[in-house]
Amino acid sequence: MKVGDLVRAEFSESIGLVIDIAQKKCWRTSERGVGVDWNKVEPEPHAAVLYAHNSGTVDIPTTDLQVIND
Repeated sequence: MKVGDLVRAEFSESIGLVIDIAQKKCWRTSERGVGVDWNKVEPEPHAAVLYAHNSGTVDIPTTDLQVIND
């Protein structure tokens, strides 16, 4: 995944444009529970995605995105 890719999140039918990639930590409560301990997770790639229906970007883990412009 790279800047400029068109993507679809696994939880949405909307198509967005990747405008940036950054490393961020993500606490998944479904896997780790509700007690957050940032020392137990490593940063992972997140894409800043721009959608037409949104006034800003949404940061989404790249593992939750599918590139659709291939």
